[in-house]
Amino acid sequence: MHKNIILVIMLALLHQAGFPMNTAMADPIVYKKTKILVATANPAGSVHVTALEKFCRIIETETKGAVKTLLFTGGSMGDEQANVKQLRTGEIHVTAIAAGNATPFAPCAAITVLPYMFPKIDKAYALFGNQQFVDELGERMAKQSRTRALAWLIGGYRVLTNSKKPVTKIADLRGLKIRVPGVPIQLEAFRSWGIEPYPLAWSETFNALQQGVVDGQENPHSINRDQKFWEVQEYISDLHYMLWVGPILVSEWWYQNLDGDMRALVDRAAHKAARYEWEWAAEQNELALEQCLDNGMKISELEDEREWEARARKLWPKFYDAVGGKEYVDQAMAAMN
Repeated sequence: MHKNIILVIMLALLHQAGFPMNTAMADPIVYKKTKILVATANPAGSVHVTALEKFCRIIETETKGAVKTLLFTGGSMGDEQANVKQLRTGEIHVTAIAAGNATPFAPCAAITVLPYMFPKIDKAYALFGNQQFVDELGERMAKQSRTRALAWLIGGYRVLTNSKKPVTKIADLRGLKIRVPGVPIQLEAFRSWGIEPYPLAWSETFNALQQGVVDGQENPHSINRDQKFWEVQEYISDLHYMLWVGPILVSEWWYQNLDGDMRALVDRAAHKAARYEWEWAAEQNELALEQCLDNGMKISELEDEREWEARARKLWPKFYDAVGGKEYVDQAMAAMN
């Protein structure tokens, strides 16, 4: 009797608070047995695999094993751009890539790699935590590439390293040969700082540093650690011109053919996996820096980083048309404030 009274009171309170009074239990969702093919060009322990493993666990757990996920890692299905092509043809269903490798297929994704778009990492958390922005960018990318970004991963800043001297101001770059990926925005950023960058393939970078073909490169601390760059680099400059970000991408054809419950689950799994990766990557970045320093590298702050930022941001108008116009960039900036 006492329990019944309590139940009546709770229902009355819920009714006053505006909650619906339907007390019937919702029918459990029954997922069809199927498989999701997931691939990444990156190895175990990378931000890509960490996020995709979480995505797969969520899918299999919430469907009680009805939906199986097959995760291919380490480039067994090709490089990142090959994975994008496989999404477009439906050979695979899900991948995670660096933003730069999405831009050849979806130029609008370049908005995420404008130099100094995220001078502080909190700005990236704000932008990619804004669901309206993420959904709109996903729609734009789907129209251009037939792949949809459901959520965004966030890694570390691409700090500058070199073997010659501490770099604490723009003038210190003179005389240094810096390897930079062959991505127009990144190449233009270094030119704005007064040097001509060297666009080498990633597979050639370590040997080029070892042999003195180039003096330095730029990558997050975790990459510097994983590649043991302390063997060929001594100085780190704490540069914040570009934050590593990358989408969890799905095949648009596959995504649109999912039933409503399954599509909602895929959305939810991608969002949860991304948030999980944000925390993991932040911890790993700190650990990676400690390991680089323990192995003899030295880190310096930039004394004039506002000047680096001012010069690089002057490049933005060159890329407005590609990313969707100045208004869209302004919209993204507003979402971060």
